[in-house]
Amino acid sequence: MIRDAKPTDASALASLQSYLDAPSPRLLASFASLGTCLVSVVDGPTASAGSLVGYVLLIGGDDVHLAELVVHPAHRREGRGRALLRAAIDRQEPGTRVTLAVAADNDPARSLYESVGFRPIDYRAGFYDAESVEGSKDAVVYAYDAA
Repeated sequence: MIRDAKPTDASALASLQSYLDAPSPRLLASFASLGTCLVSVVDGPTASAGSLVGYVLLIGGDDVHLAELVVHPAHRREGRGRALLRAAIDRQEPGTRVTLAVAADNDPARSLYESVGFRPIDYRAGFYDAESVEGSKDAVVYAYDAA
């Protein structure tokens, strides 16, 4: 299930954010005033039902930037990242451009973004701070134009 994040989700969101290479805690803490945060929740009768296992953070107005997308490692390859992306895109008004930046060597993420219709529009050498990211410091910028 995908739903809007609530203020009571703050600690679970912060925990999930720890799985990102370059998290922005201040950005996540202020999502309510900056944009939208959607969460993926475990469904079903299990002990962990209702637990947050992923989120997507979007900021902006006329054009939107996908600032963070993360799914807990134990719930990857379940379609949760794709579902979060689709839900984020489906909420946009026609003509809205959604952008994002991803490490140039993050092939799984790039494949996911391309599979839902994002296309590369720019390459930024040295985009990521050398101390905050493992692997490539370069980024590929993607865009999706909502129809």
